[in-house]
This record gives sequence, C-alpha cells and structure tokens, in this order.
Amino acid sequence: MLDGIEIVKPDEIEKRSFEIISGILGDRKFRKEHEPIIKRVIHTTADFEYADLINISEDAVESAFNAIRGGCSLVTDTKMALAGINKRYLTRYGGKAYCFMDDEDIAAGAKAGNVTRASLCMEKAAENPNIKIYAVGNAPTALIRLYELIKEGAVNPALIVGVPVGFVNVVESKELIKKLRVPYIITEGRKGGSSVAAAIVNAILYMMGRD
Repeated sequence: MLDGIEIVKPDEIEKRSFEIISGILGDRKFRKEHEPIIKRVIHTTADFEYADLINISEDAVESAFNAIRGGCSLVTDTKMALAGINKRYLTRYGGKAYCFMDDEDIAAGAKAGNVTRASLCMEKAAENPNIKIYAVGNAPTALIRLYELIKEGAVNPALIVGVPVGFVNVVESKELIKKLRVPYIITEGRKGGSSVAAAIVNAILYMMGRD
C-alpha cells in the first residue's frame, strides 16, 4: 500500500515539482526574467528562503543573455558546480565552462604563495578574454580576488554569480560585489553553494533555450 504517494511519470517529475513550488509561493510576484532563477534555486535546494535571499541586479539577466549569445565562456570555483551546469546548452552558442581548481599550476602557486587555489583560479580566468561569466559557489576568496581584479581593470565580467556558502568572509565578499558596477546575482547572507551557482546558470541557459 502506498497511501499518500502521488504517482508521477518520470518525465513529468520536474514539471510537477515546479507546480508545487508555484503553489507554495502562492500570490508572490517576481519579475518575469527573475522568476525562473528563483524557482530553480528553490527546486534545487527545497529552501523557500531563497525567494527572499536572491538579489539580482537590474541588468544581470540581459547582460548574461547577450554575453552567452556572443559565444562567451564561464568559469566556476568548484568541480561540483562545473558538473551541474548544463554545458550542452552553453555550447550551442560556442561557449565553454571551465574550472581550474585541479590544475597543477594553481596547486603549485597556491602552495608557494600561501593563498587559496580559488583566488588564483580567478586570476587565471582573467587571462582568458572570452570568459565573461564568473560563477562562485563555494569560496569567498574567489569573490574577493575577483573584486580586486575588477578594480584593477584586469577583467570586466558580463555577470558575477556570487553565492558562496559558509561563515568566514562569506557575507563580506558578497557585499564587495554589490559595490561594483558589474551585473550580479548573489544570495544575501551565508546561504548558497555550488548547487545554487549551477542552478542559477542553468536557469539562464534554459530561458535562452526558449528563444
């Protein structure tokens, strides 16, 4: 007996999940281009607090659309986020997804300089002019170094997804990004993570898939 179990076909589970999310959100209204991002993060985390925590700058989604249509690439700070991003959608426009965390030069440089690998990954990404989207889901040090690189004029991202999770410099790093004149999508406070970063990127890609 499976009392209370809803029978849903495998290819309809995601659709049904979003129906449930919409039902729980009720009458809450979001900007048309923001709603898919918020709902996909909730779908990924089952955490409805993200409806209030996700902060999307005025031109963030449009800037991302334009950059991706132009064939830009993206970089993320974790292999988990890299694995979660739908690269098939990205490559439709000629872009690639990168994560440099396991590169030998990054490991050696971090050890020699007593800095985090994530911060050096931002430096390496800045050397590639086609990388226009920076998706940070784990390391505040990546956001901090990215902030410095932008202030130095070394890089000008089309979008920063800044959603590191944790305690040390997490909130502070996100506040730095909000000070920049760069399109961003961040999570306020300590919540976030690699899965959230991937969900945000995927929501943007899936919206473009409707073009």
